[in-house]
Amino acid sequence: MKVQSFKSIFEHPFLSSIATRSKTTSAQYVASRVRDATFEKLMDKHKHLVKVNAIQDLILANPTKNPPSVSIDFLSRLSQKFHLNRGAPAFLRRYPHIFRIFYDPSTSKTFCKLTDTALEIARTEAEVIDANLPVVLDRLVRLLSMSTSKSLPLRAIFKVWRELGLPSDFEQSVISQNPQIFRLTDAHEPNTHTLELVDQVPRNDFISAVENWRVLECCREDCNLDRTELRFSFKHVYPPGMRLSKTFKSKVKEWQKLPYVRPYEEFGEARRSKTGLKELEKRAVAIVHEFLSLTVEKMVEVEQISHFRKWFGIDLNVRDLFLDHPGVFYLSTKGKRHTVFLREAYERGCLVEPNPVYNVRRMLFDLVALGRRGLLRTDSDD
Repeated sequence: MKVQSFKSIFEHPFLSSIATRSKTTSAQYVASRVRDATFEKLMDKHKHLVKVNAIQDLILANPTKNPPSVSIDFLSRLSQKFHLNRGAPAFLRRYPHIFRIFYDPSTSKTFCKLTDTALEIARTEAEVIDANLPVVLDRLVRLLSMSTSKSLPLRAIFKVWRELGLPSDFEQSVISQNPQIFRLTDAHEPNTHTLELVDQVPRNDFISAVENWRVLECCREDCNLDRTELRFSFKHVYPPGMRLSKTFKSKVKEWQKLPYVRPYEEFGEARRSKTGLKELEKRAVAIVHEFLSLTVEKMVEVEQISHFRKWFGIDLNVRDLFLDHPGVFYLSTKGKRHTVFLREAYERGCLVEPNPVYNVRRMLFDLVALGRRGLLRTDSDD
């Protein structure tokens, strides 16, 4: 029975059935995916970058201190939360290009600060984000426009502020500074707020990333698809070595032709039919595709995007959605996290179309990848 269920997953990853999933555990289903070495190698370094960012945010949250710093004792108490398995000091010493440990005689405590190089990267990123506030505004409005109620819980946006390239103080610098666009209201739960659009944005004002791709694909000289085939299609890029059977290709072709409600269109009552459920699934793919397109690095943790399911009208398990569409998404489980990538946005581990914020963050990523190498060339940071 188990062998048959795995066979069903590989032969029919699209339009998957509930009956098939009931025969396999969630862990088995995740393990059955075809791994992509390029994304896995990227995540090997990125899982450390996530920890570096968390510590960096704590350091920069103390601007009154000169230099901005955080005590080692405080970081040690957060070691479990940040998954610093060998403790905070050991982790900090792994990245001497980013962190410096120093002793403060006035407090008789040991602190951690950023190196001059890392501090300059953080300042440059903040400057680039401030210079691109119109882009930030557009992302936030688009995100709200995909919601069925044109509103989102503020706590969900806080979960992805870095991924969306928002300023760390976006509640003041973006929301409060644009009362003609955004409005904060009290939610039903205590101490929570809902972010709403003040005015309804016309549906046709936004064109999704996949629709832009279809236009470009249609204009290509070597395009061998007619417009009817491209009308509802998504770009598919499969993992190297993944075998595509005739049945698989047939299912993909059938799914590509399936109409659906676009991410910025009004979503009505879903039809309780087999076709209606398929269209509901395709709409969910379109929403997540657009969500990832709005992020700086075209990637996000599954847990983070799950906070938006209800508000986007996605009545599906998003993790299963990523596994069912391996040509559109890639799911990695490195670093005790489930992270989803937009496949088409990457080539050889880098963004095909990098943006200014990504370019700055890549500098910090390179320092993480450097580890302890090249110490003799960084004496100026001491």
